[in-house]
Amino acid sequence: MLPMAATAQDNTWEQTVNASGVPVNSDAKYLAGAVPLVDGHVVFETTIKAPGKSGSQIYDLLKKDFESIIKESNQFEQSRIAIDDKEKLQLAGNYQEWLVFKNKPLSLDRTRLLYHLIAECRDGEATIKMTRINYIYDEERNMQTYKAEEWITDKWGLNKKQTKLARVSGKFRRKTIDRKDYLFNRFTTLLQK
Repeated sequence: MLPMAATAQDNTWEQTVNASGVPVNSDAKYLAGAVPLVDGHVVFETTIKAPGKSGSQIYDLLKKDFESIIKESNQFEQSRIAIDDKEKLQLAGNYQEWLVFKNKPLSLDRTRLLYHLIAECRDGEATIKMTRINYIYDEERNMQTYKAEEWITDKWGLNKKQTKLARVSGKFRRKTIDRKDYLFNRFTTLLQK
């Protein structure tokens, strides 16, 4: 029999501490305020500085990257560029992809994530939004659809005290924020080369 210390536990008595010895909540970045609402809709938005680049250069870089996302293995064939306006320096992509919660032998838990990426380019910067987020869950057995506004907001994605992720919708909130962070960091790296 293995001693209990040999396995990682996810219990309240097991706390991670920072360099100063202060306990850190590993879910802190997912808690209250992490999912912004704009006019009642979930909208993640960032403005990325791209010093020395023209709006046209930024547009070209983002267009190429928006198109490369479509070719990733987690994407569905419905993913596509919806707006491609070089004159106005505007891009929009509609994406459908797998968001995997757990992938172990005999246990695959995932949802189809649908969202729009919108980019408005200007000299020296781009504003990018991730919005119109929806989920199709458990397609093979008991399909359920959710809108981000009714599933991952502070009201639905957190417990009542807003100190922990909700039991079911919390995993959607966590993975959506992780995907947004990945994409926004990817675009930042691209534009700031």
